[in-house]
Amino acid sequence: MLEIDEVESSDAFPKRCDVAVIGGGIIGASTAYELARRGVSVVLLEKGLVGGEQSGRNWGWVRQQNRDLHELPLAMRSLKRWSELSEELGEDIGFRKTGILYGTAHQSDVTQWESWLARAREVGFNSDILSAREMAARVPSGRANWVGGLWSGTDGRAEPSKAAPAIARGAQRLGAKVYQNCAARTLDMSAGRVSGIWTERGRLAADTVVLAGGAWSALFCQHHGIDLPAINVIGTALRTAAAPRVIDGCFSGTDFALRRRLDGGYTIAVPGYGRVELAPQNLRHSVRFRNLFRSKLKKKLKIRVGSSFFHGPEASATWREGDMSPFEKSRILDPRPDREWFQRALRNVASVFPELSGLRIAHAWAGAIDTMPDLVPVISNVDSTPGLVIASGFSGHGFGLGPGAGLLVSRLVSNEAPQFDIGPYRMARFRDGTRLGMPQTM
Repeated sequence: MLEIDEVESSDAFPKRCDVAVIGGGIIGASTAYELARRGVSVVLLEKGLVGGEQSGRNWGWVRQQNRDLHELPLAMRSLKRWSELSEELGEDIGFRKTGILYGTAHQSDVTQWESWLARAREVGFNSDILSAREMAARVPSGRANWVGGLWSGTDGRAEPSKAAPAIARGAQRLGAKVYQNCAARTLDMSAGRVSGIWTERGRLAADTVVLAGGAWSALFCQHHGIDLPAINVIGTALRTAAAPRVIDGCFSGTDFALRRRLDGGYTIAVPGYGRVELAPQNLRHSVRFRNLFRSKLKKKLKIRVGSSFFHGPEASATWREGDMSPFEKSRILDPRPDREWFQRALRNVASVFPELSGLRIAHAWAGAIDTMPDLVPVISNVDSTPGLVIASGFSGHGFGLGPGAGLLVSRLVSNEAPQFDIGPYRMARFRDGTRLGMPQTM
């Protein structure tokens, strides 16, 4: 299991609150924190440990550049919150504005970056296209035949093991209640709207429920007849022991991603590669993912039969509020990492940075990434279930977007106007005839 900073659960379980938040990842913790800042009575419910699943298992990138253009305004707002949080919380969440660099040996990548950047500038974001010479100067120890690069000095990195726990503790200091090992089983409905939630510790009355359950959100929705078309992609990453410094921030090369850690090692992964297990949920939604599966991601995904057919967030399950739910049977989802992927990542890193040959692996892990057909999250009220707000389906982008998403959800719950168009995040896009295009960038 990964090492995650500890959060102490709150004391006596309350009978009611204004808002109940399901899920103690970066989205749920940020939502609870932003609501508590507004003086809202909020309870954060986590079936396992805060930050124990994907929010503690991601790469740790805090990125604006190369975002889908629908996500870019949220990424820009989130970056601002990342820059403010350590001072607000009074503790280090590992955020450093050390920049993010992409390098390539393919002109087609540079052409794609140029096209993306032209549209991103219309939104108010700018980064730098680098020539081969400029790229070589930025990574003088690199041994690739660079054609060019893409650089954003305003992007950064943070520590997944620290961020969600620190934000949850900050919410507690502002009056929020946080309960770990406390699964939310079902919604409680009265007069056609949400009136609370049934948990394994009993009923919690609430005016609004925010579902930020990550890989488990679709199963919770299905139980209530709500169609959230997500599949879970199992991604693999690793961290190394302390190693020579070749970058200060984050670097994306050909088939590898690299982040310098505070402990002097690196977090390494292979972008876009993952595993999809054949299971009831994934099979049910597979038609909606046909364009994605036909894209260039096709060769990067393994389709396998696994235990998730019978257990976990993709399995078919029914239960009542008094029954033990699937969420209690799997407190922390801990998938098997794919050895092939992390060995490939290490080879790719060593081919570019010879001084990183022979890196010692301190730990390899996998995480379940709740993925939408268009790779754009759902941050939305649910028309069929008044009082329910969904903040899920972040498609591997949730860590960097987390603080901004929490701010956006707090505005949505408080009926305040958002600071940008959130139409692309609406739940209704999957049933109102909207044509779901391919992501504007990968």
